[in-house]
Amino acid sequence: MPQVEIVPYRAEWVEEFRAIGAALRSALGGMALRIDHIGSTSVPGLAAKDRIDIQVTVPTLDPVDPLVAAFDAAGGYLLREGIHSDHRPPGDTHPEVHWRKRYFGIPEGGRPTNLHVRVDGHANQRYALLFRDYLRVDSLACGGYERAKMELARYHPEDLEAYVTIKDPICDIVMAGAEVWATTTGWMPGPSDA
Repeated sequence: MPQVEIVPYRAEWVEEFRAIGAALRSALGGMALRIDHIGSTSVPGLAAKDRIDIQVTVPTLDPVDPLVAAFDAAGGYLLREGIHSDHRPPGDTHPEVHWRKRYFGIPEGGRPTNLHVRVDGHANQRYALLFRDYLRVDSLACGGYERAKMELARYHPEDLEAYVTIKDPICDIVMAGAEVWATTTGWMPGPSDA
């Protein structure tokens, strides 16, 4: 199991995403409706694990074979068979299908990257974009989230499962504020990043 380590924000994460995003766009073409930099590395100033999180939005997850071939062509990304869905927030009323995804990881020795493939318009696809955009504008939520992640890494440096299990409900709390902000501002996702 990899060590959980939170590092200070690195400006080069943006350029690393752009390079990966361009390769994905080239390989996926019209299969990808959006390719977005998500997660902590996409929030300027936010400390993070040194892994680039990318969300690829598609019209459907099935059949999987064309996705597998395209991700392989984009850089040898491998489908992780054991990951089929995202954490579902308590009280969520969307159908279960709204939390399905495909997950691709890097081959041995590649740039640490998480590729989350989600369906356009599903709750998990929206969650990732709203979470990112809210943290970009609310310094209090961003700072609290950063502190929580740093403490989790300090207490569970060798237990990624514990880190994620505790972090997921923290994200849900952040999302409560994000939903209010989205309603107040009329938030909608901006253009795709790649």
